[in-house]
Amino acid sequence: MTGLEFLYKTVPGRACLKVLTRPGLSRAVGRFLDKSASRVLIRPFVRGNGIDLSEFESDDFRCFNDCFCRKIKPGRRVVDMDETALISPCDGLLSVYPVTQGTILPVKQSAYTLSALLGGDPAAGDYDGGTALVFRLCVDNYHRYCYVDSGAKSSTVRLPGVLHTVRPIALEREPVFVENAREYTFIDSKRFGRLVQMEVGALLVGRIENHLPGPGEVLRGQEKGTFLYGGSTIIVLLRPGAALLDPLFTGGGETPVKYGQRIGQSAAAK
Repeated sequence: MTGLEFLYKTVPGRACLKVLTRPGLSRAVGRFLDKSASRVLIRPFVRGNGIDLSEFESDDFRCFNDCFCRKIKPGRRVVDMDETALISPCDGLLSVYPVTQGTILPVKQSAYTLSALLGGDPAAGDYDGGTALVFRLCVDNYHRYCYVDSGAKSSTVRLPGVLHTVRPIALEREPVFVENAREYTFIDSKRFGRLVQMEVGALLVGRIENHLPGPGEVLRGQEKGTFLYGGSTIIVLLRPGAALLDPLFTGGGETPVKYGQRIGQSAAAK
């Protein structure tokens, strides 16, 4: 039995989970990972996850979190700047789900209302019949992310919550995207209409760091922010008829993607 199976599928594990998911513990872990003492964790983390530090701008890290949100060298991620292309905001594993009658279905036997996902925002109804793109970042992924398109963004909405892991086993038992701390913004995009881009924190992720909390103009491929330690998720909500996903991503399951990679196109460009 794995650690996650113990936490989510046993009575003692569920009792432990109630302690582990308290925001105070997450903040305490985050503070430690910001300190120089946490550097002792860097070498085993890099070695255990097969991370090639030569791809990044520096390997001289002040603390563990500096390593975790390391910045990649210019040219190692290419953003598709075709204005009709829909791009991935991050490295990770992409799942595509239709939004039906106000719910998204990220995995079998789990359903989440859009209203709860967006903290009761009445705009949730605008995405009924649209598409939810769920990007799951693993701990060895690049943890910086970008805007999926250019446009005017709203102020960032912050929704605190109980922090749960986003690994698939957790989705069997917990409404993860409702319970987790999350931040989202609306982007008024010329090609894709008004879309939602949301960041979801996970177990032991102390912070989601978005660079521009207020409203403003943003550009496709512009760095939006970074996650600190832990697995994380980004969700993009598209209104009905906004985009056509490339066939590679519509067959079900999770498909690896890279920051800036084309994953579809504007429906108007067909």
